[in-house]
Amino acid sequence: MATGIASGSGQLYLREPVYRRNSYGKAQCHSTVILRGMQNQTHWSSWISKLLQVDRSNYSQCQVKTNRKSHRGTIKSCQREGSTRYFDFAVIGSGIAGLRYALEVAKHGTVAVITKAEPHESNTNYAQGGVSAVLCPKDSVESHMQDTIVAGAYLCDEETVRVVCTEGPERIRELIAMGASFDHGEDGNLHLAREGGHSHRRIVHAADMTGREIGRALLEAVVKDPNIYVFQHHFAVDLLTTQDGSDIVCHGIDTINTETQEVIRFISKVTLLASGGAGHIYPSTTNPPVATGDGMAMAHRAQAVISNMEFVQFHPTALADEGLPIRPSNARENAFLITEAVRGDGGILYNLDMERFMPSYDERAELAPRDVVARSIDDQLKKRGEEYVLLDISHKPTEKILSHFPNIAAECLRYGLDITQQPIPVVPAAHYMCGGVRAGLEGETNVRGLYVAGEVACTGLHGANRLASNSLAEALVFARRAVQPSINHMNISKIDHSASSRWPRPVAPLLLGDTVLNKVIRQTREVRKELQSIMWEYVGIVRSTSRLTLAETRIIELELKWERYLFQHGWEPTMVGLEACEMRNLFCCAKLVVSSALSRHESRGLHYTIDFPHVEESKRLPTVIFPSQLNSSWSSRQLHRQQIC
Repeated sequence: MATGIASGSGQLYLREPVYRRNSYGKAQCHSTVILRGMQNQTHWSSWISKLLQVDRSNYSQCQVKTNRKSHRGTIKSCQREGSTRYFDFAVIGSGIAGLRYALEVAKHGTVAVITKAEPHESNTNYAQGGVSAVLCPKDSVESHMQDTIVAGAYLCDEETVRVVCTEGPERIRELIAMGASFDHGEDGNLHLAREGGHSHRRIVHAADMTGREIGRALLEAVVKDPNIYVFQHHFAVDLLTTQDGSDIVCHGIDTINTETQEVIRFISKVTLLASGGAGHIYPSTTNPPVATGDGMAMAHRAQAVISNMEFVQFHPTALADEGLPIRPSNARENAFLITEAVRGDGGILYNLDMERFMPSYDERAELAPRDVVARSIDDQLKKRGEEYVLLDISHKPTEKILSHFPNIAAECLRYGLDITQQPIPVVPAAHYMCGGVRAGLEGETNVRGLYVAGEVACTGLHGANRLASNSLAEALVFARRAVQPSINHMNISKIDHSASSRWPRPVAPLLLGDTVLNKVIRQTREVRKELQSIMWEYVGIVRSTSRLTLAETRIIELELKWERYLFQHGWEPTMVGLEACEMRNLFCCAKLVVSSALSRHESRGLHYTIDFPHVEESKRLPTVIFPSQLNSSWSSRQLHRQQIC
């Protein structure tokens, strides 16, 4: 069973459906639906795969240039016509999911990897802890599954959990074969760490820089692949879609080169969204600056199904600059993460009076799942009126600390803190979106030709709370699972070189002039700070119905005020710029989070509300936001569907 809510409204959790679906995925109109009668179905993923199933026989037969005997119908190399590029596959994002997928599909066609900044700048690069996988004889798939489901507050999809826990070890072996180097113990075997919520040691890691090492290995392989073209500093603006009967079909992506301000259109047979999360809807996040919810917002505007957006994971232990002996001279763009593995290796949490507090909140103490630890820290801070708590690992041998956490030790030492002698000041920060674009077991979405993997996707693995180090495992497994259906789709699809003219082209706002453009950018940055403040104040770790409702109202008012400012200063609906497009995506994601949070009338996992403080078995359902054509704001519509003023 799933519940549906209208995008932009949090008041429809149990209301009657405003339309019904005839068979799977055949909508009579684009709106909101509450799907009933799912209680007796064994797996949510089985149902969602059926929901997202598309008829593969109705693709338009357009002409494609065929050059290779081994791959009939593929594009031989990067083809371009003016500012349009043609590829077999377009990948949005250069993290672990996007790169791993690109390397596989490149064996069957040309691939464009479109990345917002430098190729290494992704959430993967900042992942310290590691990748969870059952590689110890004392461990088991069943144990990993149980830990995942318990951490996810029993909202996880069991079939998805089994798939990831079963296939994860092989994905690790593939990385090692590609040259990724992980830590080994004295016995020569992989050193497996333990993190919060895990019953066994199963975290494969490269010191405390695991994501960086995986990214290095993947990028080196990508650079060597002649079929992969990397387009850095290309900001993805909107998916290019058409309607085919009741189906939405994806044909590629519009981007803007943020260095030249040139709008580049990518026409592709298959598109993979692997664009990461939306941490920057909050003022403090461990995510890099590129994590502004672009993929989730683009997919929502393209009428993809969105799920479980209320479950925002706040990492309990980000470095609190306020507690450092030497304060950083400039504010950080993203909070510095203190990995879960510090607690897994015996780190203890204290308040500022050096009183250990976690045992009074949970019998698992520091090894409780992240949602429990984050709420416990939040409670301590509010009760005591303090800005941070302390995480102490100094009781462990110095050599062990420095070998396991060299990056953390070096960062703290920059500001006068020796973690082998002193506790680390920490505070919760936005970290991971458990919700996202709803995906089936092969990364498929309800939009034909569009696949998702990584944090942008909601596969059902994480449920209401992500188990530590499961995200990289999920990204690897689903990137690989999306490959074969993508190849199948590519093989029956053809490129129409006249297709690019179907959609109006976005334009850079150069005609506004520097003075006006600078005003717009300054105003947008102020609006961004205000939105982040609203989200932290009213949609944070602990929530209430009244505060969520106030947040919904204030966000809508702020969005309309910002849009009026833009248009009063000459901005056109089809204009695109980095700051403005990021802002529209942040607004879109913030509204999805608030709507989803308002719809859940219980406290489960990462969503805790004082008005419904208990878990309700009858509400153990995923939240689903179905497409709507009622969205009236600029942020909520694709640029090629804008009403031209």
